[in-house]
Amino acid sequence: MADPKWDDMRVFLAVAREESLSGAGKSLRLDPATVGRRIARLEADLDAPLFQKSPQGYVLTDTGQRLMARAIEVERAIIGARDVVRGAVEGLSGQIRLGAPDGCANYLLPQVCTAICKDNPGLDVQIVALPRVFNLSKREADMAITVSAPQTGRLISQKLTDYHLHLAASEDYLADAPPLTCLTDLSHHKVIGYISDLIFDKELDYLSKIGVQRTDFASNSASVQFNWARSGAGVVIAHDFALPYAPAMRKVLASQFSLTRSFYLVRHADDRKIARLNRFADQLVSRIRQEVTRLEDLT
Repeated sequence: MADPKWDDMRVFLAVAREESLSGAGKSLRLDPATVGRRIARLEADLDAPLFQKSPQGYVLTDTGQRLMARAIEVERAIIGARDVVRGAVEGLSGQIRLGAPDGCANYLLPQVCTAICKDNPGLDVQIVALPRVFNLSKREADMAITVSAPQTGRLISQKLTDYHLHLAASEDYLADAPPLTCLTDLSHHKVIGYISDLIFDKELDYLSKIGVQRTDFASNSASVQFNWARSGAGVVIAHDFALPYAPAMRKVLASQFSLTRSFYLVRHADDRKIARLNRFADQLVSRIRQEVTRLEDLT
């Protein structure tokens, strides 16, 4: 049995994370046929199958799962070694992929990450905005912002900041809508919210707090909900930090209803010794706290 080379292990990790040769090829900038040959060579060297082809894609065998755990350890060691060689004086560099719920990704992260990158010209930040939980073990992201702290897995989290939500609607909608003086008046209004069976975190179950059983317009995206309200569709529970982006939107029933929620920064436990990620996380935490405060003060 030959010892696997890191270059082949890198291909193996890409296939394991993407669950397809084409996806791995795209991330590695290799032809899928080349990726397939490299995996076949690695399996031959190890004299063991690493993947099983299924309708869902390439699924790790038991041997593949054991190898992946070791391969991730090697990957993190290599990243850590590169950090030591580069040194802190060079600033942050390389690629960092950050996962986030789409409200945060649309209204906070662009300006926050732009500021970080201006101070670190060698840094390449990717923002993945998806309304679901990220799998950090599969390297869907290097770190993720979530709306609740994880309770399972080899993950570490820190609270980023509290943020606030209120009912809001566009001036055009309110001009033509029935009076809205108390929460019970919502029964006479168009309400915008989440698709109930696609809510991926209990912290996003806003409508139960105002006694609304159904929505007239629904989306699994907070940004779509907000833009629906901005277009005059109805009343939405909006992030306060998003309201400055829509001057024609205003809070309603603010004295009767408000929510406080929190963002958390989540990372894989094995990444805590990677200096580059630690430094990025420190800057991200500081700047997001400042940006949420700045935007909420404008509402």
